[in-house]
Amino acid sequence: MLHLNRLSVFVTVAKTGSFSAAADALSYTQSAVSQQIAALEAETGVTLIERLPRGVRLTTAGEALLTHAESILGRLAAAEAEMEAIAGVRGGQLRMASFPTAGATLMPVAIAMFRAQHPEVELTLAEGEPEEIAPRLFAGEFDLALLFEFEGTSDSLVTDLVRQPLFEDPMFLALPADHPLANRRTLRLADLRAEAWVQTSSSSPCARHVVRCCHAAGFDPIVSFESDDYQTVQGLVAAGVGVALIPKLAVASARDDIAIRALSPYSPVRNVIAATPEGSRLTPAAAAMGQIMSTVAASFAGPDGTA
Repeated sequence: MLHLNRLSVFVTVAKTGSFSAAADALSYTQSAVSQQIAALEAETGVTLIERLPRGVRLTTAGEALLTHAESILGRLAAAEAEMEAIAGVRGGQLRMASFPTAGATLMPVAIAMFRAQHPEVELTLAEGEPEEIAPRLFAGEFDLALLFEFEGTSDSLVTDLVRQPLFEDPMFLALPADHPLANRRTLRLADLRAEAWVQTSSSSPCARHVVRCCHAAGFDPIVSFESDDYQTVQGLVAAGVGVALIPKLAVASARDDIAIRALSPYSPVRNVIAATPEGSRLTPAAAAMGQIMSTVAASFAGPDGTA
């Protein structure tokens, strides 16, 4: 295997035209340069440089090696520069994922802040539910993801994730503005036992948690419509065909023809987290985005840490 340092000395000799000039350029002794070239010729098994009374001349083998050596050293220098840029968050790529409501609210603000600070990093963003994103994050498809979890449930995500808590996102009751219960400031889930419900698809973690909460209140919800788009859910509520539990992140763009009410004694809460794969080295770009997300999350969370 060719020694990189010897290749570098060889290229310097070829460019400067003599051992002494190469020694001056490299801050070596002329003897050290001569020894490096002799060792390189021993490695290759051919004569690379002809020693002339005044300077040197490359042999045919030397000319061939020079082309390769310049390419190798050039690519190595480029690799080192790119690694330094990534380490300094001046380049590279950051692959992210988010669940939809955070993707529509928190992520655009965080991405804009990141790009202003680190414009040379390429950003990508995929969207999906936490149970879809978490395994792909653990598999290395993403560097960082925004997820949510419900405490005390069996709907746990991949365990081997490093979790950075951001804030709590409470869920509120949405009902038609002209609903008889809309004039009450707070409601209990039990007050809605006879209502038709609109919720996300039955396999989603939010829908499963709504069902759990209703069961805890003593009834089985009558689910009439399902949609994973909270704007559609709001439209169905506004049309009077059902009520729904909607996370606060989704009611940031609430319709005027629905009423949003807190639940008593407390509203269900989902914990929003930034996650990275456990055991993998956190890239500087991912670390920088994690800090930005903490800053942005603070603007979404109230004094009690809820959105």
